[in-house]
Amino acid sequence: MNPELAVLEPPHRHWLARLDRVVLALAAIFAALALADAAQALASARFLLGAAAGVAPFLLGSVALAAWTRAAGADPLIARAFRGRTARMVALAALVGALSPFCSCAVIPIVASLLAMGVPLAPVMAFWLASPLMDPAMFVMTVGMLGLPFALGKTAAAIGIGLLGGFCTAALARGGALSEPLRIGAASRADAQRFRIGDAPQWRWWGDAARREIFRRELASKTPFLGKWMALAFVLESLMLAYVPADLVARFAGGDGPGAVVLAALVGVPAYLNGYAALPLASGLIGQGMTPGAAMAFLLGGGVTSIPAMVAVRAAATGRVFALYLGFALTGAILAGWLYGLA
Repeated sequence: MNPELAVLEPPHRHWLARLDRVVLALAAIFAALALADAAQALASARFLLGAAAGVAPFLLGSVALAAWTRAAGADPLIARAFRGRTARMVALAALVGALSPFCSCAVIPIVASLLAMGVPLAPVMAFWLASPLMDPAMFVMTVGMLGLPFALGKTAAAIGIGLLGGFCTAALARGGALSEPLRIGAASRADAQRFRIGDAPQWRWWGDAARREIFRRELASKTPFLGKWMALAFVLESLMLAYVPADLVARFAGGDGPGAVVLAALVGVPAYLNGYAALPLASGLIGQGMTPGAAMAFLLGGGVTSIPAMVAVRAAATGRVFALYLGFALTGAILAGWLYGLA
């Protein structure tokens, strides 16, 4: 056994010491709801359970894959597959992201796993930005509510925003400014160094006690870390669906004019509900006089920068990467809204 494999993380603290702000925030939200609106507390709990059931296969699958890769020592092998092919990988990641069935919360464990394996941030950012904006079911629903041209425009915009974020990230990463995109806890610096070990991965690692311990610790640390943040994101989403009236959104995001696209993109950040609930809202806004370009900016901007999405993204990313994510999303949404309005 390679001695470097024995270098493991420090023992976990007692569970009481690990109670953090996310857990306390969830407890406080449900306590307040139980006192002020017991029916909504029950509705939010049901929403959380349903959303968690839907995202659990992606969360557990991606964390298990990352843990398996670490136990096998295959991180360098996977990372090498993405080197020297930035343009092709960014383009492919944006395309796959736009066609994948992942929402802004469900994509987080996949992104965290890719980054933890050493995959460069540029293609991951492209996938990260494009993924929440379109998927096959969303395309069909968009055609039904807003028409085929709008659905095609939104698909092209999803790919375009992914390309924008991916290539700009690649340019910034050349200076070394984005060398550690994940927060400590999602993937520590020790994790990144531990597996630069041998020349070949050991895929049948379960016979090695140290590798089994690595696999166990990866599952035990990453699953609750990502799960608690996603739980908070889903609870916030349930509250927005319950308490943010559609007519309030229409009042701020409706209308036209030169600044309508910018305003619609910005309003989409706090007011966006979820991909499917936002479609009839956008259709109603267009019926009330919003320009199609502004509606496009609203759907695109809110799709990746809504409050639940930002909570989930901030859980995994450093402050610098989080700011880039928001900047690319809003800039891309505004540009796409202007272009679609012109078209």
